[in-house]
Amino acid sequence: MISREPTLERLATAKALLLTPFGLDESHLTRALAEIRAHKVDEADLYFQYTRSEGWSLEEGIVKTGSFSIDQGVGVRAVSGEKTAFAYSDDISEAALLDAAHTVRSISQAASGRRVAVGKPKIARSRRLYPDQDPIATMDSAAKVALLGRVEKLARAKDPRVLQVMAGLAMEYDVVLVARADGTLAADVRPLVRLSVTVIAEQKGRREVGSSGGGGRFGLAYFDDALIGRYVDEAVHAALTNLEARPAPAGEMTVVLGSGWPGILLHEAIGHGLEGDFNRKGSSAFSGRVGQRVAAKGVTVLDDGTIAERRGSLNVDDEGNTSARNVLIEDGILKGYIQDAMNARLMGVAPTGNGRRESYAHVPMPRMTNTYMLGGDKDPQEIVQSIKKGLYAVNFGGGQVDITSGKFVFSASEAYWVENGKILYPVKGATLVGSGPDCLKRVSMIGNDMRLDSGVGTCGKEGQSVPVGVGQPTLRIDGLTVGGTA
Repeated sequence: MISREPTLERLATAKALLLTPFGLDESHLTRALAEIRAHKVDEADLYFQYTRSEGWSLEEGIVKTGSFSIDQGVGVRAVSGEKTAFAYSDDISEAALLDAAHTVRSISQAASGRRVAVGKPKIARSRRLYPDQDPIATMDSAAKVALLGRVEKLARAKDPRVLQVMAGLAMEYDVVLVARADGTLAADVRPLVRLSVTVIAEQKGRREVGSSGGGGRFGLAYFDDALIGRYVDEAVHAALTNLEARPAPAGEMTVVLGSGWPGILLHEAIGHGLEGDFNRKGSSAFSGRVGQRVAAKGVTVLDDGTIAERRGSLNVDDEGNTSARNVLIEDGILKGYIQDAMNARLMGVAPTGNGRRESYAHVPMPRMTNTYMLGGDKDPQEIVQSIKKGLYAVNFGGGQVDITSGKFVFSASEAYWVENGKILYPVKGATLVGSGPDCLKRVSMIGNDMRLDSGVGTCGKEGQSVPVGVGQPTLRIDGLTVGGTA
C-alpha cells in the first residue's frame, strides 16, 4: 500500500466527510466564491467542519453522564476593509452554500475595497503535528468507563480523608476544510482528548478541593497507568494541602510563580494584549510599542502553534494559514503581535497562523495557540530561597483581565507562605492583583525549568472558546500586590 503525503491525506479525508456525501466537489466551492467575488471584497472564504464528540463522567463509582454528538456545517465569510459579513448553515448543500454566498456579498454595497483577485487552485502547505485519527475509536466504551473507575479507586486508596472523587473523559474528532477566494484549499484532521480528576477531602468538618488532569491531540492510549497515577497524586495532594492552609497575608510582596500551568497568568495578562485586533484598534496596553522594551531583560515570550501533539497546536489555522512559532517578546523587547488574515492586512504585516474560530458558526479572530515564556539560568530552588517574605504560588484557579489597561486579578489555588527562603505553610485565599505590562518589568529571576501545562487550557474571547496551551519557568516577581484573607 502506498500512503499519500499527509497534506493530501487530510484533504482527502475532509472531502470524503464534508463534500462527497452532499454531492459537492471543488467546482461548487469555486462557484460559491465567485458569487461573492462578483462584488468588491478584500477576502472571502468557506469553512466546512465536521465534529464528533463524546464524553463520560463518573462520580461515587457511578457513570453519572455520557454524551455523544455530531455537528457539521459551513460558514461563509466576506471581508471588505474592516467590515465582515458572515453566514452559516448546518445544511451542507449546493443551495445552502450559494444562498449564504449571496447573503454575505451584500457587504460590498457599503464597501470601498477592491474586487479580490481570482486565484488559481492551490493546496495550502501544512504541518503534521498530530495523528490523523479519531480518538473516540481508540478505546471501546467499557474500557473508557473502566479507566475512570481506576481513577476513583486510586484516589480513594491514597488517603482516608478523600471523601469524593469525580473523573471525566472528553474526546473530539474535528475535521475542517477551508476554501479561500485566492484559490487556497486547506484541511486539517484534529484529534483532542482530555482526562480530568477532582477530589474532595474532609478533615474535622473542613472540606477542600484538588484537581488535576491533562490531554492533547492523540488517542486514549496516552492515559497509561503511570500518567493516571500522577494525575491522582496531584489532585489528592492539592486537596490535602488545602486542608492545612491558613489565611493568606495581604499587601505588596515578592511573589514566585511555579512552572507550567501558572503560565495562565502570562496568557491572560499579557497574551491577550498581544492579539492583533486589540492592537490595530489601539485598545491594548501594548499598542504601537513594537521595538520598545516592555519587559525585564531575559523575558522572551512566544506563541507557538507548532509543538507536536499539544492541545493548542494546529497544522493549519482556521483560515488555511500554516501554524507558526511566533516570537512576541525577545529579551524584553516587543517584536510583534499574533495575527489573523484581516488584522494582518489592515496592519500591513503577514498573518501568523493565529486565525481561529470556535466552529463553522463563528467568525475567525486572532487567538493564541500555545503561549509560554522561555527559561532562564536560575535553579528553581534558588529562586524560592531568595524570598525574604513572600508568596510561592504553585497553581492557579480563575482570573480576569482588562485588555485596555492590562490589569488582572488571579486566584491561587495552591500557594505557600515563605520567610527567609523557607516554605512555612500553605495559604488559602491569595489573589494576585497587578498590571500585565508592569508585571513583566518586575521579573527579577527566571528559572531553568520551563514547562508547558498538562493539556487542560481553554481560552474564551468574545463568546468563543478554543483549546490552548500555556507554560513558563519558575519566576520571581518583585513588588506584586497580593489580596489575602488574613
